[in-house]
Amino acid sequence: MDTLKLAALDQDDLNVISVYTQDAVMKVGDLSYQPKDKQFMVAMNRFVWEKAGDDTTKKSNFERRRSALHFDRVLGVKAHNIRQDAKDAVLELLAVQFEGNGSDDPAGHILLHFAGGGAIRLNVECVEAQLCDLGAAWETGSRPEHPEE
Repeated sequence: MDTLKLAALDQDDLNVISVYTQDAVMKVGDLSYQPKDKQFMVAMNRFVWEKAGDDTTKKSNFERRRSALHFDRVLGVKAHNIRQDAKDAVLELLAVQFEGNGSDDPAGHILLHFAGGGAIRLNVECVEAQLCDLGAAWETGSRPEHPEE
């Protein structure tokens, strides 16, 4: 089993996690903030881009894996265009990015951008994140597509 385990301690590391989590799907109920522990967690079904190849015309057996994305040192969370009461609503993650406060200050915001304009903003002391596959992959017949702009 080729499970993925990544850690991010800066913006460059977080960019790598963003690539691996692009097009992951999850339910709103899979998002969890634990303010006492300063942790934000996301359980997701990650599209396995590293095995998908570059040929977009090729009909292949693609994979997804159950994965967890975990952020530490989270001071607060804000959501935009996400109905938090709709626990079964499906979200598609497009990107994860970091916006620093400037200069040498490690604090800032981690933004999770979703299809349809939804976003989550994590106010963090610094970048400290982990992405971990939780189990075996399963086959999916379709590859996520993005319109060319």
